[in-house]
Amino acid sequence: QVQLVESGGGLVQAGGSLKLSCSASGSIRLNAMAWYRQAPGKQRDLVAAITIAGSTNYADSVKGRFTISRDNAKNTVYLQMNSLKPEDTAVYYCNARNVRSAFDSWGQGTPVTVSS
Repeated sequence: QVQLVESGGGLVQAGGSLKLSCSASGSIRLNAMAWYRQAPGKQRDLVAAITIAGSTNYADSVKGRFTISRDNAKNTVYLQMNSLKPEDTAVYYCNARNVRSAFDSWGQGTPVTVSS
């Protein structure tokens, strides 16, 4: 079980970029990592995920614009977001799932607002 802290959210104009970070309190080496987002009044949806081997997958809505990466040495996962759109506005949450125990850890979320 790790504690997760997201950072990097904020207000940006459409077409701009942001890079989110998720710092873990311990090793993420045995955790599949992911970013989710939840817009007001909507369910929490998967944005991007990265396995312990480094394989990635993305929601169709962000493919080609967002990139997830991990740095196990720093116990940190990143989400580079480019060409942002107003519909990307949401609170972004980091998730860690231990591949042995299947235990899920969540961060507190970081808000992203994209103005048109």
